[in-house]
Amino acid sequence: MNVTQAMELLKEKGYKYTKKREEMLRLFADEKRYLSAKDVLEKMYKDYPGLSFDTIYRNLATFAQLEILEVTELEGEKKFRFSCSTTQHHHHLICLECGKTKAVHNCPMEDINITFPDFEVTGHKFEIYGYCKSCTP
Repeated sequence: MNVTQAMELLKEKGYKYTKKREEMLRLFADEKRYLSAKDVLEKMYKDYPGLSFDTIYRNLATFAQLEILEVTELEGEKKFRFSCSTTQHHHHLICLECGKTKAVHNCPMEDINITFPDFEVTGHKFEIYGYCKSCTP
């Protein structure tokens, strides 16, 4: 997903164009990591001093609902990033310090399905948390 695709999807779904939405999406395009609503507010505050946390959070929730952004929860806080451009099933390694991610293309669910054949899995989420080489304490 990129900013142009995201803005087109918003338009298709009946959401109007706003400069704030576009800039919010550009922020996610520039940052290759998960961001919280607070991170977004801090980065946009200079250009939009009247921008509220509620407005940001509502837009982030809309972007997530439309699958423009992916959502995870780190340290009890929802964080967002652009949805991956790949359509191949995968999971992520997530650095707890800088928030950068790496794709993991093998899925542990293959083993679960073999081990528990009498359980029908309808969905799953698998994330691995730790520290990247630059952030290792």
